[in-house]
Amino acid sequence: MKVILKQDVKGQGKKGQLVQVSDGYARNFLLPRGLAIEADAQAMNDLRNKESAAQHHLQVEKEEAQAAAAKLTGKTVKIAARAGQNGKLFGSVTTKEVADELKKQFDIAIDKRKITMSDIKAFGSYEAELKFSQGVTAKVTVMVCE
Repeated sequence: MKVILKQDVKGQGKKGQLVQVSDGYARNFLLPRGLAIEADAQAMNDLRNKESAAQHHLQVEKEEAQAAAAKLTGKTVKIAARAGQNGKLFGSVTTKEVADELKKQFDIAIDKRKITMSDIKAFGSYEAELKFSQGVTAKVTVMVCE
């Protein structure tokens, strides 16, 4: 009997997956406990619709990420910081500060964990890589000034 799993079932599959199981296992275990539904025409149609909707959402998310990456590639983010006499900063410039400046200057929100850069402890220009969803990246220059 073919069933569509409503939850992860050990040894059978993940939620939303179409699996072939024995009739007794489906009738006596999966269906009464609400772990699966029988794969009739209506359930198969719902499964296909959910898969296509999820695929569409992934495509839209990827297009938005590509647009944001194109907007930011090659741009310079200016960050003001205080420093001591030798040009050495009090503390360092963190990815959180870079994310905040990106939001202020370019109106693009990015998670601080998606920013990769070296430690910034002095004035100057530094490279930072922004990772958007599904392998879409952009490189920006972080300029630290007084």
